[in-house]
Amino acid sequence: MLSIAGSLRQLGLSALAAAAALSSLASAAPSNIQVRSLEERAAAGNRLVFCHFMIGIVGDRGSASDYDSDMQRAKAAGIDAFALNIGTDSYTVTQLNYAYQSAANNGMKVFISFDFNWYNPSTDAARVGQLIAQYANQPAQLQVNGRVFASSFAGDGLDVNAVRSAAGTNVYFVPNFHPGQSSTSTIDGALNWMAWDSNGNNKAPTPGANVTVAMGDASYQSWLGSGKTYLAPISPWFSTHYGPEVSYSKNWVFPGGALLFNRWQQVIQQGFPMVEIITWNDYGESHYIGPLSSKHGDDGNSKWTNDMPHDGFLDLSTPFIAAYKNGDTNVANYVQTEKVVYWYRRNLKTLNCDATDTTAGHSAPNASGNYFEGIPNGWQTMDDNVYVVTLLKSPATLSVTSGGNSQSFNAPAGANIFTVPAGLGKQSFVVNRGGQNILSGTSLMDITNVCNCGIYNFNPYVGTLPAGFSDPLGPDGLSSLTSGLHVTTCQPKPSLGTNPSVPASPPANPTSSTPPASRTSSAAPSNPTNCVAGTVAPGESGNFAGLCSFSCNYGYCPPGPCVCTATGTVPQAPPSNGRNGCPLAGEPAAYSGLCSFSCNHGYCPEGACQYC
Repeated sequence: MLSIAGSLRQLGLSALAAAAALSSLASAAPSNIQVRSLEERAAAGNRLVFCHFMIGIVGDRGSASDYDSDMQRAKAAGIDAFALNIGTDSYTVTQLNYAYQSAANNGMKVFISFDFNWYNPSTDAARVGQLIAQYANQPAQLQVNGRVFASSFAGDGLDVNAVRSAAGTNVYFVPNFHPGQSSTSTIDGALNWMAWDSNGNNKAPTPGANVTVAMGDASYQSWLGSGKTYLAPISPWFSTHYGPEVSYSKNWVFPGGALLFNRWQQVIQQGFPMVEIITWNDYGESHYIGPLSSKHGDDGNSKWTNDMPHDGFLDLSTPFIAAYKNGDTNVANYVQTEKVVYWYRRNLKTLNCDATDTTAGHSAPNASGNYFEGIPNGWQTMDDNVYVVTLLKSPATLSVTSGGNSQSFNAPAGANIFTVPAGLGKQSFVVNRGGQNILSGTSLMDITNVCNCGIYNFNPYVGTLPAGFSDPLGPDGLSSLTSGLHVTTCQPKPSLGTNPSVPASPPANPTSSTPPASRTSSAAPSNPTNCVAGTVAPGESGNFAGLCSFSCNYGYCPPGPCVCTATGTVPQAPPSNGRNGCPLAGEPAAYSGLCSFSCNHGYCPEGACQYC
């Protein structure tokens, strides 16, 4: 791969509640609409739904039962088979054995997807075929048109006839070969991996260079012709932020936004013969739709995945999957349970985290186009929006509040998407029908001006109404969180729902003043002012942004790091918690007063301050 990769969301949801959450997914369509069976669709090689599953990050699994919840959840959402992406790790065969057994136990199908980042297309054809043969007769092996199905990531140049010879069977092979790089003569079809608009060279679009996903569809379909199967990609996002602490440093984004919703609309309109969701569990590239709590190791991705569930992306996909299988373009027919799915990034794209995330800052990328540290390549293509999808059986009114931004919309029946400009602070959602709130809640993730763990984080937070199940990263998935960080306050543990709140309106530009008389610590000045809004002063570190925004809102806006942007009647600051704050080790004295005031009133950002 591009890498190896409400209150119910409160930590500690019981196993019983988790099981109930799983069972609530059990119907992918209303009871009055029958979804075509896998047997019927597989026999015809048409309308099949796969999801890419990374075996390379689950070497810590110890039995087939460790796969059960993944199999159950995917099947309940309508996914037909997992594409088991494998490399050449020592544990690969062990994990394949577990996955095939769990799939059989749970009525799920699987197939192998060979990752040619690790296999060699010039020398490994027999090796690939022999591994296919090892699992060809397993009950869980997916068969299409009565033939063993297999795929790949990359692999142009592979001798497919040699693969089939070593497999001892006429494999239905749909690899990730590329138009113009391989012949179609020996393959049954091809997988297109590029599920995100790009510049055509594996980076975000740039002016004059925008290769859309639909353009990729057309290229593959033209190359394959009418006699071959096109396996179309679907993905919710792409963001990765590995730094020099790992050997495969990479740091870029593709534009996300409404990608998943728009792509599903394309898929049901185009009616591709097969689709593959990218991915179930590639946390490192932020395009996972499976649970964080699914057992896996940590290759460093926890820095941007901790507290960032994506389960709502699977909820959004469920009615589309059912419609696609039936060749239906009306998703409204498949909304089983009314729901809201929302997502956004925890920071605005203008937040400057250079002080803690980089030594290079916004300097030019290296020869590969990556900023190995600091702000990711393509950040300019991201939108500062809150995205909200309603899945409704009849029309209603949707109201969204993002910080200081509030909007209401008429939401028709079926699946519809709405956007609201993202604002710092709380994110709240209400669906009202006939004067009654039928769904309402406030997200557990605020949008803040705090560089969480000191890094740029372009991974989205995804929530739902009703609130979903508790989905924290486990110990294995948190094991590398602190590796390579430039701050010491980020702890390897889930903390969703404990974010300090921030002012509801976005900051502008910080300056001046002193804390109100309610401030009790001697570490900060004592002259009150009438400042009611502020932000970081020009030329100062963006790491001051959250502190200035919070403190200036309550009358304390010290000149130097901050600039006051509005004056008026100073609101009452949150009650003192009796705890003093100090700058993190190595931070300049300019943080002293701000940390003292802010931490004392309940806002102590981990990238700048600590309690002392």
